[in-house]
Amino acid sequence: AVVAGGTGLIAIGTDLTGWRRADGWGHLLGDCGSGAWIGRAGLEAALRAYDGRPGGSAGLLARAEGEFGPMAGLPGLLYPRPDRPAVLASFAPQVAACADDDPVAAGILREAARHMAESAAAVCPPAGEPHVAVTGGLFRMGAPLLVPLEEELAKRLPHAHRVAAAGDPLHGAVRIATDLAIGALTLPSDASMVHVMTGTGD
Repeated sequence: AVVAGGTGLIAIGTDLTGWRRADGWGHLLGDCGSGAWIGRAGLEAALRAYDGRPGGSAGLLARAEGEFGPMAGLPGLLYPRPDRPAVLASFAPQVAACADDDPVAAGILREAARHMAESAAAVCPPAGEPHVAVTGGLFRMGAPLLVPLEEELAKRLPHAHRVAAAGDPLHGAVRIATDLAIGALTLPSDASMVHVMTGTGD
């Protein structure tokens, strides 16, 4: 299984007879644990602190105001943007930067790790010794995210082996395209997962 995390998040798994997919439904319906999800949760905690509601974080409030300006203007700044997921995800590194000293920020990353592990578990074969890899820019956050992720994966997939990704998503796409071109693809065929267009072009 592979968990690909960046602005969005998706998990893909195969037992070499078929494919399974979990999440990847976009920031409004899913992408749980993604950069956009973490950033949104961090901004919610900032707004809670601004309002004086429970669950707020003064540290995240200060960082949010440093990045976006006064909180009262945040909805007007964010909602009209066509690139909302990217704007939300841009705040995720601030959540990670607060995590060592801020239990609210650490809790957000723990919850993100739980979501990722749930997606990995949903696509992993239940038997045997499956491999699990993670790839994508989200994992450059380092220990504040990776430590709870390892713990959550161990809880939900004790039979799985953690392995390093063989490359990033672009490398995977090139590898699949190359194997398809030379007739050497050993992965199962699934039109909803791999669509090949052929033509001579102009």
